[in-house]
Amino acid sequence: MKMIFNINDKPKFPQLLVFAFQQLLAIMAATIAVPAIVGNGMTASAALFGAGVGTLVYQLFTKFRSPVFLGSSFAFIGSMSAAFGGAASMQLGYLGLILGAAIAGLVYAVIAIIIKFAGIKWIDKIMPPIVIGPTVALIGLSLAGAAINDVFSYGDKVSFGLSSYFIMNTKTVVSVICALVTLAVVILCSVYGKRMMKLIPFIIGILAGYAVALVFTIIGSATNNPDLLVIDFAPFKELVADGVGLNTFLALPEFSFLTAIQGLKEFNFSYLATVAVAYLPVAFVVFAEHLADHKNLSSIIEHDLTVDPGLSRTLLGDGVGSIAGAIFGGCPNTTYGESVGCVAITKNASIVTITTTAIMAILISFISPFVAFLDSIPGCVMGGVCITLYGFIAVSGLKMIQKVNLEDNANLFTTSVILITGIGGMSMAIGKVYITTIACALILGIITNILLSKKANDKE
Repeated sequence: MKMIFNINDKPKFPQLLVFAFQQLLAIMAATIAVPAIVGNGMTASAALFGAGVGTLVYQLFTKFRSPVFLGSSFAFIGSMSAAFGGAASMQLGYLGLILGAAIAGLVYAVIAIIIKFAGIKWIDKIMPPIVIGPTVALIGLSLAGAAINDVFSYGDKVSFGLSSYFIMNTKTVVSVICALVTLAVVILCSVYGKRMMKLIPFIIGILAGYAVALVFTIIGSATNNPDLLVIDFAPFKELVADGVGLNTFLALPEFSFLTAIQGLKEFNFSYLATVAVAYLPVAFVVFAEHLADHKNLSSIIEHDLTVDPGLSRTLLGDGVGSIAGAIFGGCPNTTYGESVGCVAITKNASIVTITTTAIMAILISFISPFVAFLDSIPGCVMGGVCITLYGFIAVSGLKMIQKVNLEDNANLFTTSVILITGIGGMSMAIGKVYITTIACALILGIITNILLSKKANDKE
């Protein structure tokens, strides 16, 4: 896949700002969703600030050679909840978030040191393309449900046997229309648009979807029809709830470390053990996702990131960037599939774009109206965008196994195990440790591949 902008290319400044904003929109929904799910006073603006700082840290460790954005990690949601659940107060819970991220970062550092001295050939043997390819595809496919739920975000879902259906009423139809307009504009811009349109299809698509949603919302307000109120203006109303003042335009994010400091007086090693048990296993899971993301991105930009800048550097950058994200926003960071998908669709792998996105995320976290605007983008509009983003992740994973011989039963069974256990939703909780669907599928895939490879070697 030929890039329009390669890693070292520098777009002109006006274009750069637009490209960076598009990347920001691509990662926005997921980044601010994690603090909303975990709750306990965590804020979207702080998470956004932490993601920006974490990405800059990652870029420093990778010598500005890896074009990917770091955002709030969904894999750690269970661990974060355990940190609050095992804490005597919210202040101690926030301290647990930072300690947990530090523990996970330490795991990354240890693996990075091993890779630095032992190389990556042992990883290639454990996770060859026949394992990594279906896993990357699964990352995209596992997100498909989230995209479709967003498309029907204003509708009701009912179950019928093993299937489920969305009830098509006025509100559902409006939601689907907004999503399909967004999807259609993104596709048309990417396929038929001229150079600039091809580079910013998400911005144009989101603006088109938002415009349609705004028309429905205006008509709904004028006719007093709640089914047409697609856009929620509550984030804007909160800005002026106490009158117009400085906070209406600028506000300091509620950084995690400010609350965590107050929990130091309650700290004990028993609580540290609770946090460690919750975070340590997940760190190994996220390592596998880190490797899959970088293998995927490497195939897209046709440059092996595990060699240059090197897997040891990307791991260290991800680990320390994750700690930075938790210090400011409470959320450990991870490389984002949405960011990889954005690079694939727009063919823009410019490091300058990613770095500018990180700076933009930091600055925007202070600008109240802009945060409110981002919060007001309807879920159905983002659903239309995510269909393409998640789809490209899935397809790029399948491309990794194009040259693999699927007539060989060993390869066929390995792929089958990963896809079926993943799509089937195999996941489990062992105490306070939550093993994600991707992790379960990857682990079973690795075991299957090793066993079948050994059998093949024995025959030889």
